[in-house]
Amino acid sequence: MASAAPAPERRLKGRCYCGQARFEVADAFRYAANCHCAQCRRTTGSAFKPFAGIERAKLAVTAGADALLIVGEADNHNAHCSRCGSLLFSVVRDGAYVHVALGTLDDAPGIRPDHHIFVGSKAPWYEITDDLPQFEGHAN
Repeated sequence: MASAAPAPERRLKGRCYCGQARFEVADAFRYAANCHCAQCRRTTGSAFKPFAGIERAKLAVTAGADALLIVGEADNHNAHCSRCGSLLFSVVRDGAYVHVALGTLDDAPGIRPDHHIFVGSKAPWYEITDDLPQFEGHAN
């Protein structure tokens, strides 16, 4: 009896506010968190950035790649839409991973943030009210 072929990897679609920049990413995220660091607060204009991490090779920009605004270095940067400014993803961990801003996804991912990081520098006006674990910096 032949074994069944593995199911194809589910792909999620994402885009910026104006729709110029679009991407697809495998729904195979390794981790997800809410980041409260000052950098994430500034890039999102919010109290924190909900994100999910995945190997960089599993994300493909499908439209607007030539119009992305890259802020940072080749292996450590934020990718924004140059027209509307939306933060789409961050390249991290020496270029090996991307942190996808969960608010940019059109589809619901199979993962949810399960902890808070950098709460030591969170916005003083924001109170974390859930029961997820909290870390002063990176998760241990």
